[in-house]
Amino acid sequence: MNRIVVMTVGKTHSGKTTFAKQLESQLKNTITIDQDNHASFINAHYKSLRPKEGPNTLKYAVTQTIVDYAVKQTNCNLVLCNSNLARNGRMNLLDYFRRNGIVSILVYFDIPEVVIKERITESQRSKDIFRSASTFEEVLARQQESDSSAPEIGEADHFFIVNRNEEDVPLVIKQITEIMEPLLN
Repeated sequence: MNRIVVMTVGKTHSGKTTFAKQLESQLKNTITIDQDNHASFINAHYKSLRPKEGPNTLKYAVTQTIVDYAVKQTNCNLVLCNSNLARNGRMNLLDYFRRNGIVSILVYFDIPEVVIKERITESQRSKDIFRSASTFEEVLARQQESDSSAPEIGEADHFFIVNRNEEDVPLVIKQITEIMEPLLN
């Protein structure tokens, strides 16, 4: 059986998690891997092991272990629900999936900053994922300053962009399910 991986790319509050949950409910044999869940778990149970500064390498290691297990021990399709904003990390992950024969799909959430700021203001999302930030505004500011780059056509086998238009999400989900149909046969 051929499998797919859907990688979401975008800033905080751009809609990646909502999209991933909707997509997972539409695709059979699909699991969403969300780094926010791993950060929350680490903060609740292994706070003293977190790096004091720099990247949260513990969170990345937990995520990579779960991805490796899903790729090598299951036949599940994957939805990776994290920002994937750094080009080098994104390309390394995409190469990993290619080497394992998994069809890759990038979904870029190119949401205007004003919309993201509005969503952050209205957000009820838990802050238990934070290690070094205290607000989602701070997370957004760091993402804007970081070494991030928008994905481009050709990075993955398939590429979609979700803009502000609310109709983008169901359309992209429909197109992904259409990509899946011949892979399942």
